[in-house]
Amino acid sequence: MCKEVFSQDLDKEKSLRPGSPYIIQMLFKEPVPLPGKEEMTAVMKKHIGAIECFCHSDEMAGFSALEHIAEFKDGRCPVQLMVMGCNSFEAEGIDDFLKSQMWDCRNDRERIFRECRYQVVAVDMMAAVLPALERANLDADFLDALAELYPACEAFYFQNCGKLLLAEDVRSHQAEGPDRFIRFGVNARFFTIQGTEDMLVDTVGMSTLFLPDLQYHFHGINPNWIVNHAYNTASYILENENPIQDGETIDGVAEGWICPDVQWKCQLEEALIQPPRPVLDIHTGPHAAGNR
Repeated sequence: MCKEVFSQDLDKEKSLRPGSPYIIQMLFKEPVPLPGKEEMTAVMKKHIGAIECFCHSDEMAGFSALEHIAEFKDGRCPVQLMVMGCNSFEAEGIDDFLKSQMWDCRNDRERIFRECRYQVVAVDMMAAVLPALERANLDADFLDALAELYPACEAFYFQNCGKLLLAEDVRSHQAEGPDRFIRFGVNARFFTIQGTEDMLVDTVGMSTLFLPDLQYHFHGINPNWIVNHAYNTASYILENENPIQDGETIDGVAEGWICPDVQWKCQLEEALIQPPRPVLDIHTGPHAAGNR
């Protein structure tokens, strides 16, 4: 567990932009070439479906996902998936605050950032207008394709949520349905509040899909139960098109299990921990901390 003390920073200029592009950074020890056009097209088609490569060079490859159509006021066009050529990677831009919440790679994060000096960046374009679950599934398919195309990749960094995972964990995941996006695109963070017994768990990454992140300010309950509840609730929100409204209740936790006999009230609030963003605050009944 990280013991470093961090300061609250809710500067509005650092707010997350809902619906922002989904950015995947693949990290490497050595530079890698962009795979050939035919190979990339075949692998993308295998994972995503109908695909058209509209550009391919040493600097970039671009693909139209023909089954995923973005509709705008002035027309319709397929979502674009872009893969950049390999360039240098500098870990200095990832500060200690971000590193403190990389729970999936706690024992490897410093080694990864020390050894991996190269990156390949991949991003979806014009995907923000898709329904949340459609975009989530497309981005999960895109990730599976990238994991196959780049066997030399050491780790994946998901910029939207701050998660870092070993490449082998990405390639071997068993997640299904909406959990595929939640596994990599959403980060459940954990903080203790200095000078108190209070704790805070929140999520980052749901706003990519125009969905609310979650927040729990609590004490006297196992934080691992809360983290599990957060991931399950995030998956439920994604799968069911954001069904939880301000003021409603959801099933809480008893003895580590989600229990319908325990009801926790949900309330829309501003996040207590950076980045600034609206969250669905979940009141954990007798375990709740702070004022609401």
